[in-house]
Amino acid sequence: MLELKSYFKDAIKQEASDLHLVGGELPMLRIEGELKELDEKPLSNKDLEAGINELLTKEQQAKYAEEKELDFGFQLDDTRFRVNLHQQSENIGLSARVIPTEIPTPEDLRFEPALLEMTNLLDGLVLVTGPTGCGKTTTIASMIEEINKTRKAHIITIEDPIEFAYEDKKSLIEQREIGVDTKSFANALKHVLRQDPNVILVGEMRDPETIATVLTAAETGHLVFSTLHTPSAAEAVERIVDVFEGSKQKQILIQLSSVLRGVVAQQLIPSKDGGRVPAREILINTPAVANLVRNNEIGQIKSTIQTGVKEGMSTMENSVKKLLKEGLITEEVAANRVGMNKKI
Repeated sequence: MLELKSYFKDAIKQEASDLHLVGGELPMLRIEGELKELDEKPLSNKDLEAGINELLTKEQQAKYAEEKELDFGFQLDDTRFRVNLHQQSENIGLSARVIPTEIPTPEDLRFEPALLEMTNLLDGLVLVTGPTGCGKTTTIASMIEEINKTRKAHIITIEDPIEFAYEDKKSLIEQREIGVDTKSFANALKHVLRQDPNVILVGEMRDPETIATVLTAAETGHLVFSTLHTPSAAEAVERIVDVFEGSKQKQILIQLSSVLRGVVAQQLIPSKDGGRVPAREILINTPAVANLVRNNEIGQIKSTIQTGVKEGMSTMENSVKKLLKEGLITEEVAANRVGMNKKI
């Protein structure tokens, strides 16, 4: 039988960010953003399927058989993985994200002052956005851990699956996993306000019901962190509004203009040392920004970010330029990120 755990051990040993196993394909690791072959021989779909079933409970096997999709957490020694199972061309596929054992500090992640300041908020909504694999979860985990270390708060996380494992420091932290501790984000959020939280982490805002409940939670005196898969702050606002129809949009715009505290759109950029370094667009919900959101003038948010440096705002372009100036990235990488036609 295929020894599946050996691939997970390789991912840990080689400090990969992701492991990809697909029936009929070569096993792959993603290291510093690049794919690397783990073997010269394609995986047998039958052996891979048998190996994966060894990792799953009977309930998980039944769910995957029915839905052909499954997200779950897996731990090997001290390392956690976020695993997705799927079908492709009638073969089984596994993608596993390696979760670092240690939660990186704000210093490790090069937090801007405005980003660090968000951990001092007592209420409202903070969004971290960006494509898959850009470090959204890690950034939020660092913010949650900063709160954990600095103040007495009741923190409840709702995740699919649980990724970073927190240990109580000054705060009391409860971590709830979709499919294990609760049925869905929306279902968990319906009841979370009765659990006396100060801080709530919602792994992802996936549907109208979840988004509406997140806004209500932020409106009623809670600090809520969540993520969206949008490349910019303005598009995050658009995504939230576009989920709703007709007359509901006006209500959502009013709520969002009131509860939004900040949006952080993040990318990971190849650095000179062979690693990756974060670049961030930061939107702070100043009265001017709140007015744009309330009036659905989302298109003007970008120019407001450009002129909002004093409030702690930053465009992605300026963030990339700062990395270049500090000698962390090459001119070629910087030009590719901000557009070849722009002068760096």
